[in-house]
Amino acid sequence: MVKKSSPKGSPRISGKARKAGIIASAASLFAEKGFNGTKTREIAARAGVSEALIFKHFPSKEDLYAAILAEESPVPALLDSVKALAEQRKDAEVFQVIANTIVGGAPDPELMRLIFFSALEGHELSDMFFQNHIRVFYDFLSGYIQRRIDEGAFQPVLPLIAARSFMGMLIYHRLLTVLFHAQLPHTAEDISRTFVNIMMNGLKISPHKRQARTADKKRKAHKGNTRKL
Repeated sequence: MVKKSSPKGSPRISGKARKAGIIASAASLFAEKGFNGTKTREIAARAGVSEALIFKHFPSKEDLYAAILAEESPVPALLDSVKALAEQRKDAEVFQVIANTIVGGAPDPELMRLIFFSALEGHELSDMFFQNHIRVFYDFLSGYIQRRIDEGAFQPVLPLIAARSFMGMLIYHRLLTVLFHAQLPHTAEDISRTFVNIMMNGLKISPHKRQARTADKKRKAHKGNTRKL
């Protein structure tokens, strides 16, 4: 069987490229009109394909939305970047990588609008994003803060509140930048470092206090052992 060739001068587009084009077009339209306000025929027109081809790759709009999140969400790559640092107890570096990622432009404006639209529409897709991305990230960050508290490196704070505090600074900065174009006359590096310094100054225990806490734990452990004897 002879394969049909593409028209002369127009290279054949691979299935992978078409799929990526559909995802990009859908993300753009979802960000403009919301999930409920976007029709598959509009996605097809923007992507330059038929509706039938969209449904071949994505049986439903929900599947398409999930593909967008898998392709565009910065969370998986960010977690990969910080887990090794967390294992080495490189506290400042963990927070610095997170700050650099958010201040540096993640998530991108289109993805932010898409997420906000689905949340405002009360669509279950916003819950999908929360459970699979946001909650996973906060579980990691609050768990790391708790571990460092247990190890005597951080102040005894509520770990999830501390994690939200740090991310709140970063996300609010992104919102002001993306939604209101409120740019700051500073480099992204300076902005990130400032957020990290604020966080670390609030969490870190001074060497003197750390020594005192260690000594107190030893005294309590010694008293406990004495009572058992």
